[in-house]
Amino acid sequence: MATRATAQHRFSFLRMAIGLQTLTIFLQAVSAGLLLSSAYGETLHSAGARVMYGASMLYVLAAVLAWKPGGGSPRPLWYASGFLALASVQVAVGIAHVPSVHLPLGVLMFGLSVLALARR
Repeated sequence: MATRATAQHRFSFLRMAIGLQTLTIFLQAVSAGLLLSSAYGETLHSAGARVMYGASMLYVLAAVLAWKPGGGSPRPLWYASGFLALASVQVAVGIAHVPSVHLPLGVLMFGLSVLALARR
């Protein structure tokens, strides 16, 4: 009984981590709009990128905790690791100012994050 409650707690932590990641990506889209229309948009988008990357790392941690000690499937860990890789590419092309890759990749990441949230 305690094992099941622990597993449910870990899965709720995983769901929370995915939800946080999805929210931060959405807020990045909002700050990207502000980037084009206000003086403080660049600061918000830059800070948001750090928060989004941190949320992606939290997703990996939650996936590890749901898998290893909880005895769950390793599939969420693969998704989280792949997402962290996408986030790394996103940060790199953002720093390099390559909007032709940065914008579509951001939309893809948001869609994948929403799908991962819906699956949990």
